[in-house]
Amino acid sequence: MTTRTADLAIIGSGSGNSLITPFWDDRRVVIAERGVFGGTCLNVGCIPTKMYVRPATLARSGEEAARVDVTLRTEAVDWPGMRDRIFSRIDAISAAGEHYRAVELDNVDLVSQEVRVERLRSAGDTSGAHTLVAADGTRIEATQLVIAAGSRAERLDVPGGDLPQVHTSDTIMRLDELPARVLVVGGGYIASEFSGIFSGLGAEVVQVIRGDQLMRALDHELSERFTAEAERHWELRRGRTLRAVVPAEDGGVTAELDGPDGVERWDADVVLVAIGRRPNSDLVGAAAAGIDLHDDGRIVVDAFQRVLAGGLPVPGLYALGDISSSHQLKHVANHEARIVAHNLEHPDDLRTSRQDAVPAAVFAYPELAQVGLTESQAAEQFGAEHVTTKLQHYGDTAYGWAMADDSGVCKVVADRRDGRILGAHILGYQASNLIQPLITAMSFGIDARTFARGQYWVHPALMEVVENALLGLDVPDGDLVA
Repeated sequence: MTTRTADLAIIGSGSGNSLITPFWDDRRVVIAERGVFGGTCLNVGCIPTKMYVRPATLARSGEEAARVDVTLRTEAVDWPGMRDRIFSRIDAISAAGEHYRAVELDNVDLVSQEVRVERLRSAGDTSGAHTLVAADGTRIEATQLVIAAGSRAERLDVPGGDLPQVHTSDTIMRLDELPARVLVVGGGYIASEFSGIFSGLGAEVVQVIRGDQLMRALDHELSERFTAEAERHWELRRGRTLRAVVPAEDGGVTAELDGPDGVERWDADVVLVAIGRRPNSDLVGAAAAGIDLHDDGRIVVDAFQRVLAGGLPVPGLYALGDISSSHQLKHVANHEARIVAHNLEHPDDLRTSRQDAVPAAVFAYPELAQVGLTESQAAEQFGAEHVTTKLQHYGDTAYGWAMADDSGVCKVVADRRDGRILGAHILGYQASNLIQPLITAMSFGIDARTFARGQYWVHPALMEVVENALLGLDVPDGDLVA
């Protein structure tokens, strides 16, 4: 049985890959990856999906053009060309990263298989090691260990759920051809993004949800508006669950749905199951090793990203990203990786990870972005009498007129007493960019009125929708009221 020793072991090659700084050049590092090198974001997540979002947006641009008296028509969509352009770039990056770690760095050993935590260093043990066991029996003993093994797509355990026509986000983007009929199961950000992609590229899309609204974690008002907008572009079936998938004679499938009026049947070429992601803590043996877990399976960490066991931090053990974070966002994982990198290298000067003003964007159609508290969360936390909100329509600004926009909105939530911005929520064109100034104000503690009046805002840019939302809040004037 082979045993490898290391100063640092890392499980996962996504954000965990960035932990290997020059500090480790004269130290031994082992990085274990059970899947494709580079993690979810690069290979099956953020990056390839957005590379599909862009052409899908262009393909449906005739809808927006018609509002301003221009006729545009999409002649064709080359799905194989699009797919090959996207993955020829992504696969090359993944392969290059793997080669760099496995071949070019003498101090790094790459273990391309699943590993499980067998034993943890005990409290007060400054010279011991964490022990990992790989699938082939290889043992890895590391003084410090970082678990950055990410998450995986949830699947539905229903008859026919393992048919080749049933996909998750891991496989749907590598189809040989653009499907004509797509059934999407789920109402969250992954399901909504893919519904926007496939409908934009010309497929007939049916999205199936158990509840009555899409994106229910959003501010309720924006969730309602997004649901209404989505129904303008693809079929939405509420109050339904997938019960079975049956092969059809034409090579597609028939999806059987439980609904309010009994069983419904929908024919499709492919079914996309997008009902969420599960942290990979079970795959690394976290529970058996005695690591504390949240109810949803996430590893429990403290403010320093140290892993807890029995409520206490385990010496030399950290976790980051989807396996421990409730946000499941790449920019959060990257931030946590920077914190963990510092703490590994400076154990006497630990830094805490920042969990406030965490933004998120959904690149669906239309786009969504949010940061901070929803209106209901703010009312619950501070009291409704202390909360003020403003919903600003794109169409009430000059650039909104130019766009003939009738759906985009920016909603800001603030504390009525001091003007502190508590949250912001945007639906519409470029929402992921428009949210950034509000993230800045929240991150640096700039009150709404000072932020609105303490700087110039370009006229007539669309950013005025943010400025006007801030000015519409019922907050104190402060010192800057010009």
